[in-house]
Amino acid sequence: MARHDTAAIAFEGHRRIAEGALADVALKAKKAADRSGSGPVLLFNSETSEPIEVDFRGTGKDVLARLTTPSGSAPAPVADAPRGPGRPKLGVVPREVTLLPRHWDWLNAQPGGASVALRKLVEDARKTSGTRDRKRARQEAAYRFMSAMAGNMSDFDEAARALFAGDSAKLERLTAPWAKDVRAHVLKLAAAIG
Repeated sequence: MARHDTAAIAFEGHRRIAEGALADVALKAKKAADRSGSGPVLLFNSETSEPIEVDFRGTGKDVLARLTTPSGSAPAPVADAPRGPGRPKLGVVPREVTLLPRHWDWLNAQPGGASVALRKLVEDARKTSGTRDRKRARQEAAYRFMSAMAGNMSDFDEAARALFAGDSAKLERLTAPWAKDVRAHVLKLAAAIG
């Protein structure tokens, strides 16, 4: 569930109607949805381009209340249970990992055991591939938005190829006939890829 301060962008059809904090964008989008303008009202996370579902029924206050609580009711408080002896709660999340026996043998032979070795391997991988991972995530965000808003526009497939190839000149040329606000946001997302 999105938070009120999540960066968001809203479109009515192909026209950008708001950008900023989700709470502000949702209220502006509600006004557009209420007047039944020139197209559907869609909201996206500005960073990831994930769609944000907003229930526009009721008043603006009702809409804001539902942004963080799906039922419209306040979230139930979570009480911290008293802890007994043992390890402190460090935010560790146990999950199943499937490896070959030789992998388990190697992990168990490492100082601190398998868990410590896996955490070190993950941290090292994050450091070495962090830039590549961020680039990939930004490309995916741009493509996600393009697919939702421009999937039926001319030269979409070629524009997507240009996006993933990092060819900004070709992307600009191919998107020239697209709706002005959609094109502007695609190019903004593409520029952030780096």
